[in-house]
Amino acid sequence: MDSPTELEIDLRLNRIPKTVASVHLIAVCGTAMGALASMLRDLGMRVTGSDQNVYPPMSTFLAERGIEANSGFSAEHLSHEPDLVVVGNTVRRDNPEVQQMIRLGLAFSSMPQAVNRFFAAGKKSLVVTGTHGKTTTSSLLAWVLFAAGLDPSFMIGGILKNFDCNYRLGQGPHLVLEGDEYDTAFFDKGPKFLHYPPTAAILTSVEFDHADIYRDLDHVIGAFGRFIDAMAPERLLAAFDADANINALVRNRPGRILRYGEAAASSWQLGEVRIEPPRTVFDVYFDRRHFHRFQTPMVGRHNLHNALAVIAVCADLGLTPEQIARGMESFAGVRRRQEVRGMKNGVTVMDDFAHHPTAVRETVRAVRPFYPAGQVIAVFEPRTNSSMRRVFQDVYPAVFDGADLVCIREPSLLDKIPEGERFSSRKLVSDLKKRGLDAHFFEDTEAIIDFVADRAVPGDLVLIMSNGGFDNIHERLLDVIGGR
Repeated sequence: MDSPTELEIDLRLNRIPKTVASVHLIAVCGTAMGALASMLRDLGMRVTGSDQNVYPPMSTFLAERGIEANSGFSAEHLSHEPDLVVVGNTVRRDNPEVQQMIRLGLAFSSMPQAVNRFFAAGKKSLVVTGTHGKTTTSSLLAWVLFAAGLDPSFMIGGILKNFDCNYRLGQGPHLVLEGDEYDTAFFDKGPKFLHYPPTAAILTSVEFDHADIYRDLDHVIGAFGRFIDAMAPERLLAAFDADANINALVRNRPGRILRYGEAAASSWQLGEVRIEPPRTVFDVYFDRRHFHRFQTPMVGRHNLHNALAVIAVCADLGLTPEQIARGMESFAGVRRRQEVRGMKNGVTVMDDFAHHPTAVRETVRAVRPFYPAGQVIAVFEPRTNSSMRRVFQDVYPAVFDGADLVCIREPSLLDKIPEGERFSSRKLVSDLKKRGLDAHFFEDTEAIIDFVADRAVPGDLVLIMSNGGFDNIHERLLDVIGGR
């Protein structure tokens, strides 16, 4: 029983000791894991970590907080025998540090287990779930609570511009969590959000995604159903009203379910909307009575629905319309969510995390009214485990209709997908052309930069969509445009 493949994991060690002075995180450079490492360090623990690749900005982020992050995985990284090992959800059982953890008999946990033990205890957890909009909605919720003086804690999968951080340890009663439906760890294949019992929850949308984890849409719906079933009846669930899957999930369910959106029967309704760049002004109704007129720097009707969910939860917590409005209008947004990276020679370059077809469609629709005089040039890199598979091959062609020019990159990580399951960027471009769109295929990022720099003129928006770094295309494109 000495070889790594023969070592058996003792699940009795999947626990957190009563006293923890030192913690090691395997795969520390993920956004959530880096936040957890920082929060544990802020509690006074010795925190170490490791990841396959440790480089800026996460390496700098961790170093500034006194966290030792080792590059690569090695049994030696556990030589100090920490009190607890937190195993990231991307870590496989055959990882050398996992194998050493097993050999040494070290206590271990998943990320959400650690969050529950060290940060959720004694707090009122506000959990934002859904296929789309989790990061923006949870960030807005955290900021509105903070602006109202409630000093919340939060842990979110994106960098909030108001804080320049994705976590915070506040002294107030609330903890805002982004509830991810992705799996928890190699020893716990359930969704992360099942670990977060909420005082109040938001459900934004339910669609098929994460094709590497979920078999089909029914599998996804089942996971969200388990989350709802686990909620105590007195807890609040704010559920979007224009999603058929959510409608089926909450139908005839017991408990406090508030619907929000634009349906006549919903408690919280979006009223008149006026686009007044750089802001959007919108009216909100509660039980058919005017609640308040709000304004937000966020764009797009989907973001107004996200804002409506936050308003519903905050009002239920006792905030006044004026308190909510102050936070709403001062929200600076989230990095990589419709984030303007710069403007050169009148051309604006925007970065967005959109990758699922619905997110791409809504993002293109959202930005169009704010750039009426110029072209919207959509640049898309399929990079997620779902978007690199052909599951959405026939869906993507219809989501770019609001763009004037479309540039599609060959996925850079396509070799990770079995050949028979791979998405075809060439086919997408062909299908876009059949719809009358000016669409182009590119094998690499350099070719996109040259092409877009030649085609973009003052007043245009270059909307770059990817869940990855996209070879730093944003800054490189701005440099090329600025040099011409």
